[in-house]
Amino acid sequence: MPYTLSRLAPGSYDVLLDGVIIASLVRSGTTSNATWTAELLVDVHPRRRPAPFTETEHTFGSVEDAQNWLGGAVIQDTSGDSRT
Repeated sequence: MPYTLSRLAPGSYDVLLDGVIIASLVRSGTTSNATWTAELLVDVHPRRRPAPFTETEHTFGSVEDAQNWLGGAVIQDTSGDSRT
């Protein structure tokens, strides 16, 4: 499963499947007791949801737990300098 997490800001990621943004992953709470929620951007029929999504929203105890759930998704940092 080719999932990638694209970092938007601290505690906020786009979830990409084959290069297409399909969900968000965001942190709620302080670092010590944070929860992470992956939420599909479009609520589709359960049979059309991409694996491993069985619901439109799933909650995790850490970003690493979410990465593992997404089949070892790699984090891609997009905060690079775009000046020429």
